[in-house]
Amino acid sequence: MQSLKSKIILGMLIHSHYFRLRLKRPPFDPSMEGILKYRKKTEKAAGMFGKLPDDIVIKPLTLTGGQTAEWVTLPGNPASKAILWFHGGFYMIGSAQSHRQHVSKFVTGSNLNALVFDYRLAPEHPFPAALEDALSAYGFLFESGFQPHDIVFAGDSAGGGLCLATLLALKEKGLPLPAAAAVLSPWTDLMLTGTSHQTNKKRCFSPEGCAVSASAYYAGGHDKSDPLISPLYGNLYGLPPLHISVGSHETLRDDSLRLAEKSREAGVKTTLIVGEGMCHCYPVFGDLFRESKEALADICRFLSIHAGKNQNEASG
Repeated sequence: MQSLKSKIILGMLIHSHYFRLRLKRPPFDPSMEGILKYRKKTEKAAGMFGKLPDDIVIKPLTLTGGQTAEWVTLPGNPASKAILWFHGGFYMIGSAQSHRQHVSKFVTGSNLNALVFDYRLAPEHPFPAALEDALSAYGFLFESGFQPHDIVFAGDSAGGGLCLATLLALKEKGLPLPAAAAVLSPWTDLMLTGTSHQTNKKRCFSPEGCAVSASAYYAGGHDKSDPLISPLYGNLYGLPPLHISVGSHETLRDDSLRLAEKSREAGVKTTLIVGEGMCHCYPVFGDLFRESKEALADICRFLSIHAGKNQNEASG
């Protein structure tokens, strides 16, 4: 049963437009001006989740080709293991900086340091720019001495989709895969064929029309059903263990449910958590209410257990 505290908090968030004396939530503005405003608002909102824990260390760095990234670390965490974090934002917004607060919770809970990388955003940089940047960030870890079995992937929303697409690209190229991947509310189908896009649109945080615009901007002139754009349509056989979390009240619910079903059919060890009454990427709320606290802890256990395992151990 959904906790009363989560009902109150999520209810206030989904109906926050009332506090601004608006009867309806404003729709997404697909113009470049609107996207730039959305980016600025997202970066500013990052501070609303409170200050970082005192012991968290942020280390900015520049990867090959000028790509920016940052380490989110805790003193005492093993230096030989890492989470590669794929940030969300409909492929149009977000950054390593905007996700520090979220990622720090997983670094603390899993005792694994995280490399959070920036990738080029649409519409200025459509597919395959983000995928190329993700592969480059993974390559950076190799160049830094990390072994595949000591690396785990994690991503939220579009970052979750990019995380899965990166796994498919690595498999296609015959490159070593990480030990496991945890995805929060992953965007796996840019064709938007899931029924939850309609049934949940009134109770989801996502601005109306955002997914339609973002899918077109990110795909550019490419087929949206390309598995490297929409991992749901890919051959998932041979992927490492997956952890998928999703809220029952979000538009991307079916993206997760269908991916979990398909990955299990492909023989992938798959954990699926569906938070009843929960919103998009609800585990990032951390200790704020029971459901997010439990989901966060479950994901952190998954990442911690699999980091350092070889492929045979992890899939067993």
